[in-house]
Amino acid sequence: MRTRTSKGSILAGLLLAAGAGTGRADPTWPAPTDQMEEIVFQLQGMDGSLFSDNITPCDNEAAGPGRVTASEWLRVAFHDMATHNRFFDRGGLDGSLQFELRSSENTGPGHNTTLQFYATYLSSRSSLADLIAAGAYAAVRACGGPVIPLRLGRKDALTAGSSGVPQPENSVGSFVSQFDRMGFSQAEMIQVVACGHTLGGVHRTEFPNIIPAGVSNIPFDTSKATFDNRIATEYVSGNTTNPLVVGPAIAINRHSDFKVFNSDGNATINTMTSPSAFQSICQTVLQKMIDVVPSTVTLTPPIAPYTVKPQDMQLTLQSGGASFLLTGKIRVRTTEIPGSTITNLVLTWKDRNGGNSCGSLSSCSTTATLQGIANGFDDTFAFFPIEATIPTSTGISSFTITINRNDGSSQTFDNNGNTYPLSDAVVLQKTQSCLLQTSGQLTVAAVVRNDVVGVPVNLDIEYQTPRTGNSGNPVPAINTATVQMTEGDCVGPYTFYSASYTIPGGRSYNARISITAGEHTDDFNKASIFGGTCGSFTGTLACGNITEPVSTTSSSATASSTSTSVSSSVVTTTTTGSTGVPTPSIRPSVGGYSFVDCWTEGAGGIRALGGASFAYDEMTLESCAANCTGFDLWGTEYGRECYCGNSLHSSSSEAPEAECNMPCGGDPSAFCGAGNRIQLYSTTATRSTSATPTPTATLSTKPTVGAYVRVGCQTEASAGRALSGNSYASDDMTLESCAAFCSGFTYFGTQYSRECFCGNTINGNSASAPDADCSMTCAGDPFSYCGAGNRLELYILETASTSTTGAPPVEVTTTATATATSTTSAAPTGTLSRVPTVSPYSYAGCYTEGTGSRALTGKSTYDSEMTLEFCASYCSGYKYMATQYSAECFCGNTLHSTATEAAQGDCSMTCAGNEFQYCGGPNRLELYVQEDIEAPAAPSQPEAVGNWTFYQCRTEGSPGRALAAETYAADTMTLESCADFCAGYTYFGTEYARECFCGNSFGVGSIEAPAAECFMTCAGNGSQFCGAGNRLSIYQAA
Repeated sequence: MRTRTSKGSILAGLLLAAGAGTGRADPTWPAPTDQMEEIVFQLQGMDGSLFSDNITPCDNEAAGPGRVTASEWLRVAFHDMATHNRFFDRGGLDGSLQFELRSSENTGPGHNTTLQFYATYLSSRSSLADLIAAGAYAAVRACGGPVIPLRLGRKDALTAGSSGVPQPENSVGSFVSQFDRMGFSQAEMIQVVACGHTLGGVHRTEFPNIIPAGVSNIPFDTSKATFDNRIATEYVSGNTTNPLVVGPAIAINRHSDFKVFNSDGNATINTMTSPSAFQSICQTVLQKMIDVVPSTVTLTPPIAPYTVKPQDMQLTLQSGGASFLLTGKIRVRTTEIPGSTITNLVLTWKDRNGGNSCGSLSSCSTTATLQGIANGFDDTFAFFPIEATIPTSTGISSFTITINRNDGSSQTFDNNGNTYPLSDAVVLQKTQSCLLQTSGQLTVAAVVRNDVVGVPVNLDIEYQTPRTGNSGNPVPAINTATVQMTEGDCVGPYTFYSASYTIPGGRSYNARISITAGEHTDDFNKASIFGGTCGSFTGTLACGNITEPVSTTSSSATASSTSTSVSSSVVTTTTTGSTGVPTPSIRPSVGGYSFVDCWTEGAGGIRALGGASFAYDEMTLESCAANCTGFDLWGTEYGRECYCGNSLHSSSSEAPEAECNMPCGGDPSAFCGAGNRIQLYSTTATRSTSATPTPTATLSTKPTVGAYVRVGCQTEASAGRALSGNSYASDDMTLESCAAFCSGFTYFGTQYSRECFCGNTINGNSASAPDADCSMTCAGDPFSYCGAGNRLELYILETASTSTTGAPPVEVTTTATATATSTTSAAPTGTLSRVPTVSPYSYAGCYTEGTGSRALTGKSTYDSEMTLEFCASYCSGYKYMATQYSAECFCGNTLHSTATEAAQGDCSMTCAGNEFQYCGGPNRLELYVQEDIEAPAAPSQPEAVGNWTFYQCRTEGSPGRALAAETYAADTMTLESCADFCAGYTYFGTEYARECFCGNSFGVGSIEAPAAECFMTCAGNGSQFCGAGNRLSIYQAA
């Protein structure tokens, strides 16, 4: 439970204020880093995260025989970071590795097994990127290495990044260029490789041409499970067995560690032979490695464990409503305050108004003693369980913590002067909530203080779903859902609210639950704390200020008590006489439904009725029938649960009538099933579209709704929403109201009876589904279907159904031409379409990138607000301009011969700065051309530059540079500027468009290459060639 009264208290957690006399600073609690702080530091013992289990001890082979798991964790961090491009400001440590596991750059099982382990800790407050960084910290520390300062706040990528992980066969020049792109100097490159290769080794399964047959793996040094300097000392002394320095790798030019270490004449690796220097250097360079992020990401200061930290603080309203039970734990860092010196701990709370009123209690405090311990790599902790009763008449707003020592001294912690916030405005009721983990069926109850008025009360659910398809991604997608809770009975100064939701994906145990009412929230609670059955609450009464619903009377007695039932769609009042308890009986009919029989649930946790579901303490047959309006079947179970559907699961079956023997919670005169037994009712009407009964003869799908035509039933996306333009929810939902709300969008879809979504494109992770899956009727129209759980009843503009790229793979045959009934909408205006002209350019088509070269080799840029207009302005003067991957822009005067026209549907990504424009796709260019412009002459390799003449295109050396005397790099590189820089030398060479090298002779291994392989234009002059990757355009002084 993390209750708060202001979002400011969360933001304040990023500021480090003075600690309470401990000589160090605690964050202000609660802080955004709290979840990761517990994962990283609270490892073993009471409430231990167990994050270090697979790497402790360091030689742990949890990832497989012969594999040092810690080494794989460290290399996962490098591989994820290594595609960073500081020139385009993208990539870095962003979790994109999960989408890149099938790339030839990321061979071996270690990446997959590592990410699988991290996925168990994934949440909105512990990103995969932060977990990868934490894994690098933990791997180094578990193996005796230095403490790498750990910053947090990384954002997870949604797609694969660029290629660019260094490969063993690369030249030294390529390595230097690649690390320069990442932001590392040549010396730092050597340090990163040495620090990364002090653990583990090379495996034959990944590198059979390096490791001999009959040998499973060869370690980098003789202490493969210790973070030490032997990788350096053994190399320098010449007795190394590192397979990337000696052995078969040399003959096939894959001795990459040698090429890297030797690139500066072994100067840097020699500085790492001292044990203390090695540890210090690795601490610095590995922190830099895990801190490589785009400039749009702001990392926190390095985190450290709290001195004093509240954990699992939870209020629970007790029966009768007169008091709360406060439970939780206070964790004390005994590294600083030894547990043996602590007598006890006192928690003192402030009342609801910030005062000291304790109601009937003699004091606003409770005392706790040490009950458990835990530890991390460098810290120990003690836990002090809290349990206190707090009157609801005075409540609680915050608390302080005082530690009493054995020597008579005491120390008070007040959260950096803010006190520790704990609001009683919104409270999750764990006992009245339940979760069936097998099916994901969730019911949540909460109480809201009656002075919190005028705001909706929402249930927010964060849940995970496995990745679909054959991507091999082991990391689940994080999804969110919001359900408006329904008001129920009152108790004391509080009102009950409840809501139900079926969590898809089969991982409901990992879900997080939050209750929000305006600025008040009880958030980030584990769904796994709920039992399988919702408990009852005694002492509630109907609220005096709620709208009186239609009531049914089961007794005519003069004295009566009233209670209000709660569901997600109706509120029904049942009045029962107080003169006696009626004998329950079977009702042969309820409204238009007739009793079928007592029925079992499905096998293996599957529900017999898979439509909607509701649960509340005052269940009646009438309220369940009302909840299930539009369904063929409904049934009550366990006295307080209601289920709806149009068919029974095949694994459910008829049961003896006597087994449905529990009276309804809101009407003791009727039976409402029993445990695993459904009191089943069915309609006697007929459905016009099938042989299945239905309450109305006209319930059917609608082929057209205004200007929209039906596409079909569509799944939600496995990551994000299928339609992400706009949305709203209403208990009066109809297809017509959703169409009107989405006016101006290409698509609209209804879901779960009462939800409406709009968009111009459909998320690629969404797919068509059987029409039978969209079985729920609209909340405001029982004669129309409005999707179902995780299913959209999808419609598309009739005019777009044959022209919009990216439409679902369905055929639309309707010819309806009706117009929308309303033009009023809060949605944005515009339609996603191809733009024929972007002055002065005209659309040329969707094109592939070149093979081995960019299609357009002029200048390029990246912008998070990319539009076609921006790219056209940027490329002014060029014949061609093109956008790619939503946010990239490329210019050129010629189109590379290997770039070919592609299907227009391949260019389906919208522009980052304009959702109504297309900006190419992965490896696809949205190409525009100025037909009337005369392109400058194609780039060439000039025969002479001043008094220099072209010598040849040449490879880099191996090992070492082809020209090693002097070098520089610049984004304004030209042949002339390089010639001036190298005045006095025999040769100069340009490489990779922006690099210049000088020398009087060529290094070992450098050979002539075909002139066509020096094809990259100079960064500062698009008419000249300046080498290419591992290729130099060489000029010789006259």
